[in-house]
Amino acid sequence: MSRDQDRVQRFHSGGPWETEVGYSRAIRVGDRVLVSGTTAARGEEPIPGGAGEQARIALETIEFVLEQAGSEMRDVVRSRIFVVDLAHNGDAVLAAYGRALRGARPTISTLGVAALVDPRLLVEIEVEAIVGAGAVYEG
Repeated sequence: MSRDQDRVQRFHSGGPWETEVGYSRAIRVGDRVLVSGTTAARGEEPIPGGAGEQARIALETIEFVLEQAGSEMRDVVRSRIFVVDLAHNGDAVLAAYGRALRGARPTISTLGVAALVDPRLLVEIEVEAIVGAGAVYEG
């Protein structure tokens, strides 16, 4: 096994497209954890209609996979949020995001998009974390 194979770990959340499309929910390389765009889609569970609730569910999945990778929400250093109808759904999404990540204070990009992979989905969130970053002094 190469040194890179020793360092790279792949994590899955059981999401409906991970196996079908062929991607990992998260990949850890050294202390860096990259989390794929995450939505409220959870297998056979119904997708809620509200963007804020969808964001909350996506963030729960992100928290779960970060923990699998040996990290936590306070270690998040970068986030990207994709929102369908940003003018209508943005406030609810950002409120859910703030509840989950306010303490981490990562960088953020929030983008309005025309659609996501499933027309019922209104928000997709991806993050990057550095294990232990949450313990770093903030000046």
